[in-house]
Amino acid sequence: MQPHDKEPGNLIERNPDGTFTKETLARAVKALKKRLKLTRLDDESRLGHDAMSKGGRSGIVAVKPPTQYPPEVWQALEQKGRVRIDRNGLVELVEQPGNP
Repeated sequence: MQPHDKEPGNLIERNPDGTFTKETLARAVKALKKRLKLTRLDDESRLGHDAMSKGGRSGIVAVKPPTQYPPEVWQALEQKGRVRIDRNGLVELVEQPGNP
């Protein structure tokens, strides 16, 4: 079995014109979704969110982006309308019309 370690050079690929490849952007969005999911689960696991109390869902909608991708990747995704970056550097996923 081969280890699944990815080197940063293989993780970020560019097209000949200098833009990021579709695969690189897709991996970045997937990493952001995973980080957002884990952050929400961590928040929901705290006291006060159980079924016997008021309950509640996490109010977290944005997270600090994964550091294995440079800021240019997140800026490219923002230009494509996939994410929104706030002034504090937090990144929020934008719902796509075809993806509920």
